[in-house]
Amino acid sequence: PEVLESVLAALKIAAEDLGCSLLEANGEADHVHLLVSYPPKVNISEMVNRFKTRSSRKIREEYPGILEGGKTGLFWSRSYFACSVGGASLEVLKKYIENQTTD
Repeated sequence: PEVLESVLAALKIAAEDLGCSLLEANGEADHVHLLVSYPPKVNISEMVNRFKTRSSRKIREEYPGILEGGKTGLFWSRSYFACSVGGASLEVLKKYIENQTTD
């Protein structure tokens, strides 16, 4: 849970640096769920790259041995999933993210 808190704090700062708003965030041991409001000029792949870079650096600083024994030495994989929503309300999306467990 404390690592997740650090990751989410870094993601919030990265979002603000890009002119985005992190509306909701939660995570599990191997991934995070983010609800982001971003201006049309922001490229999604660039945004994700900034999120991963900023949070990875922060975690490596705060928890230097966290990746020891890992297969790749990376905090994040290179993949991600992003989608836009039109029909669901923000409240429904926020509830979904809030209800993700941190097992």
